[in-house]
Amino acid sequence: MTLRYEVRGRVALLTIDRPDRQNSLSRKTLHALGDATRTAVADSEVRAIVVTGAGDKVFCAGADLKERQGMTDDEVRGQLELYRSELGPLDRSPKPVVAALNGVALGGGLELALMCDLRVAAAHVEMGLPETTLGIIPGAGGTQRLPRIVGEARAKEMILLGRRLRADEALGWGLVNRVTASGVNVVDDVLGWIGPIADGAPLAQASALEAIDRSFEVSLVVGLELEKVSYDRVLRSKDRCEALRAFAEKRAPLFRGE
Repeated sequence: MTLRYEVRGRVALLTIDRPDRQNSLSRKTLHALGDATRTAVADSEVRAIVVTGAGDKVFCAGADLKERQGMTDDEVRGQLELYRSELGPLDRSPKPVVAALNGVALGGGLELALMCDLRVAAAHVEMGLPETTLGIIPGAGGTQRLPRIVGEARAKEMILLGRRLRADEALGWGLVNRVTASGVNVVDDVLGWIGPIADGAPLAQASALEAIDRSFEVSLVVGLELEKVSYDRVLRSKDRCEALRAFAEKRAPLFRGE
């Protein structure tokens, strides 16, 4: 088994469980991640997805280089397509996805984290995209997602220089949203931090994610029109009416995703 899947409350926890291989992404692991994500998205009781790695040393070291040594060029190209087909469900998830960086995140490991909506790092974590120092470039979306998060100049600095960032530096750059205090388990920290998501209105969250993600693909004028479409979807929801009732009755709302 290369991946552990469990549900904690309303959160699906996906743990890459290959500590002997630095939690690297073999073909089997990629398929397991895709299947687990589809399961979580289809489960109406799940409100958020958290991705992490086993142990406290490595989140994910990227491609399984031992497996890749025996691949032809065409097989490597096929592996890159697996990144799109099996990690794509994480990237497109209507439910918020959070990377809990328990250890080093390099190459494809950081690219996996970049596919998530939010990133939380343990205090000792380092992260980077060192591919150009190995004669290649990031192949799982790093050249596209990193500039959108940290800006063009900083993305070029990380990629061209192969620069690694400490957790505190990554927080300053906006690469991670939060750094877990030393001595605190990063997954436990994440589960507490995303309480408002787990208890929140899933239709509103999905609509907000859709509107935000579309904003990178279209002009501001078109994006504002798309936002209106997403807003109208939640305007007609039962959850919105429940929120108004709860406010009037001075209680916490009970959202059902309807």
